[in-house]
Amino acid sequence: EFLEEFLKFLLVGATAANKTARFRACQIISEIILRLPDDSEVSDELWDEVIELMKFRVVDKVPLIRTLAVRALSRFVNDSENSDILDLFLEVLPLEQNSEVRKTIVLSLPPSNATSQVIIDCTMDVSESVRKAAYCVIANKFPLQSLSIKHRTAILQRGLADRSLAVSKECLKLMTDQWLVKCCNGDPVQLLKYLDVETYESVGESVMVSLLKADLVKLHKVESIQQYILRTSANEGSEGDSADCSVSIRLMEPEVSLYWRMVCKHLQMEAQGKGSDAAATMGTEAAIYAAEASDNNDLLDRILPETVSDYIDLVKAHIDAGVNYHFASRQLLLLGEMLDFSDATIRKIASSFVQDLLHMPLEHEVDDEGNKVAIGDGINLGGDRDWAIAVARLARKVHSAAGEFEEVILGVVQELARPCRERTADFINWMHCLAVTGLLLENAKSFHWAVEPTELLQSLLLPGAKHVHLDVQRVSVRCLGLFGLLENKPSEELIKQLRISYVKGPSPISTVACKALFDIGMWHGPQEVDRALGLNFSSQLEVDAMPSDPVNFSETDGASNIKLVDLLYAGFTTNNRARALENDENESVQAVLGEGFAKILLLSEKYPSIPASSHPLLLSKLISLYFSNESKDLQRLKQCLSVFFEHYASLSENHKKCLSKAFIPVMRSMWPGIDDNPGGSSYTVSNMRKRAIQASRFMLQMMQTPLYAKGTEAEDDNGCNGSPEIIDGPSQPSVECGEEGLAIRIATEVLRFPAKKTPAERSYVAALCRILASLHFCLSEQVPVKIMRRLLSRVCESVLSEKDILKELKLMAERLEGLDRNPDQDLSEDEVKYIFGKLELEFNLDVDGSTAVPQTPAPCSARPNRSRRRVRREEVSSDEENSPPCIKSVVPSNGGTIGPRSQRASKTAAMTKITRSKAVRIEEEGFHEDDDEDSEVTAEDSDESDELTE
Repeated sequence: EFLEEFLKFLLVGATAANKTARFRACQIISEIILRLPDDSEVSDELWDEVIELMKFRVVDKVPLIRTLAVRALSRFVNDSENSDILDLFLEVLPLEQNSEVRKTIVLSLPPSNATSQVIIDCTMDVSESVRKAAYCVIANKFPLQSLSIKHRTAILQRGLADRSLAVSKECLKLMTDQWLVKCCNGDPVQLLKYLDVETYESVGESVMVSLLKADLVKLHKVESIQQYILRTSANEGSEGDSADCSVSIRLMEPEVSLYWRMVCKHLQMEAQGKGSDAAATMGTEAAIYAAEASDNNDLLDRILPETVSDYIDLVKAHIDAGVNYHFASRQLLLLGEMLDFSDATIRKIASSFVQDLLHMPLEHEVDDEGNKVAIGDGINLGGDRDWAIAVARLARKVHSAAGEFEEVILGVVQELARPCRERTADFINWMHCLAVTGLLLENAKSFHWAVEPTELLQSLLLPGAKHVHLDVQRVSVRCLGLFGLLENKPSEELIKQLRISYVKGPSPISTVACKALFDIGMWHGPQEVDRALGLNFSSQLEVDAMPSDPVNFSETDGASNIKLVDLLYAGFTTNNRARALENDENESVQAVLGEGFAKILLLSEKYPSIPASSHPLLLSKLISLYFSNESKDLQRLKQCLSVFFEHYASLSENHKKCLSKAFIPVMRSMWPGIDDNPGGSSYTVSNMRKRAIQASRFMLQMMQTPLYAKGTEAEDDNGCNGSPEIIDGPSQPSVECGEEGLAIRIATEVLRFPAKKTPAERSYVAALCRILASLHFCLSEQVPVKIMRRLLSRVCESVLSEKDILKELKLMAERLEGLDRNPDQDLSEDEVKYIFGKLELEFNLDVDGSTAVPQTPAPCSARPNRSRRRVRREEVSSDEENSPPCIKSVVPSNGGTIGPRSQRASKTAAMTKITRSKAVRIEEEGFHEDDDEDSEVTAEDSDESDELTE
């Protein structure tokens, strides 16, 4: 009875308006629920009341109260009768901004199919404590067998590589204590079988590295690779030479092959590390290190095959076993780097094996119509880049002498190219020959060959690029790009063919050609590539940006009088977006262009031939591409550009200047209805405007990023918060690089629109004004302050109908007025021309113009108009129900209180009207000022918890 009465008392406190009272009541309720024995008798009606109130408190505005409510409900979340509690947790978790609340929710979730994905997603939470809690829940509530392979690998891939040491330790504890020991009996191979290492090889490697570093892999004396090589004597019972013995191979499973490769690699690295330590020390310490290195080498020798012949037999057996053992074959190939090929006889045997690997034809199938179809990527040796890398590493180990590797591979290329030159090879033979050629070009260090490189270009690569089969064209174009990197100067025919393939080729070929042109252009320099075609622009004064008339791909053959950078940039304007996404590699020309120009902008100082005036245009294109809906599936491009934007603005003042100049072009290009940008449906328009707002905020953050500094941050006497010293520059960014220049650019952009605007122009101007009001000026920039005060007066006049925006602009005007040290001092035309010249703006500013901000239009007057007084008195009785709110509200009940009552009533009506108009405008514009799609789990924890605990 006491318990029920006490709970009823606490329920009253849990609904109190005072947050401290709510906090204490919820705290006691949660403790009671968690500590109450299972056999306690409490009425169902009271429990229902407690649960309903705690569900309401889950969305309380105080984080600590939300946490306590979740703890209280955690005891009921497993009950089938209270499934709505689980639904509530799953609903509020992605929206919760406080990390402690998210952590409590994660710890409270029960194991089920509905919660597994949610908990695994929390392993990527921004908060370290939430990620750690997620791994703890997975370890305690989800057995290894209950998770899918995709979930297992995602958990380990994120956890073992987590930036937080506490989280990575929690993941390692999950992997070792729960999965390895309890589910796999301490057998690492068994654990690898649960991870599908053929598909998720990198995860398997990370697991083995972690286990080996933690010394959790115990090697027994009988375990080695040699146990898979079985010898049987020709005459049973006789003791003869090894030559009288036949060798049979027991095939390895994929997990076993990966296990032994990682173990051998670990032992070799340990031996090398200890050997280096022994050489760097002296005395007893050196002897200990040397002994440890010797032990590791002995163990490695015991594990590896006894002879190179045994090793080759082992690899060949797995290759001959077919595609099911392709993974194991590649793992064994990589073991070859750990063998000793110094003996001439051994090297001869190994060289013959390398020759067999290089001559091994591409696998193919025959379709129903009798056509051959190549298996694999169609570019690399064996149709697999990892396989090609393994073969190249083994070949370089066997042929380690200077120039020997190139000589051997070139001999194979000459042999394979003979039927291609004689026109007797089919496309499979062409692709095989070009794959070996690509292996040579990719791993060669120079053109010091026995064969003239021009012969290879003329007889194989250029004919391959013109082959009728598209797969042959693609691999040939890739080889042309690699060939161009080895040339001292790019050849005319090579560059011309790459440009033609880029312009005329279908998407897969155009993508490869685009990569090749970027690589060659960045290696030799764009100007040198242009000179290869006889295009010499050095005598011209390059002050223009990209051509005003973009190159039309349908009208050029790629070899006309067009600079390389202009030709590459024209790829942005093509209408091949639909077919560009058909590439099997999930790449497109757009993605390659984005990555390539990002590199050029980062290294712009190395390419003076690219005019600096083109940089803002390139940057605006990259930002638009990053926020474009069409690039959402190009994850590699997204990742590349996110890293680019993170560093770009911090490099120098020139980069910030470029960013400031790109701000308006980005907004114009992304805003629907501006610059002939089609609008589409209202839903599409809303999304486009949201992306434009996100892009503008993103650029504003980049503008505010401090430059890389030499020393520490210091106080500034100029009125700005301490800005770091800039490398090779002044301590204060110039106008065209700071927020002052951006504000002037935005203001002039707003004033370019007429008083009567279209709906798209009106929403565009409103968005710009909101950004403008958030910018700040430094006290030292007196001329920009004065210019902005005059511009702001005119900006306010253009948005008089937008009262909420006008209010923000008036606050900015007050800040500028406070920064103006000499408000009575006039601006000179020379000062204005100087600032606008630095910003490269053409705008006529009235230097004698007013700086006064126009007043907000007055709301509906509280005092009735004299001319209408008689009419209102006559009609008030008959039309009172139909009169507008502002007229009805000022009708006095008696003459003595007309003033105060009318003011309150008119204020209420005006506020209602403003609120209603603002809501309508926000809905029309398609975005909300406080909306932020990235704010779900990135907000800082609330400080209210500290206040409550005190």
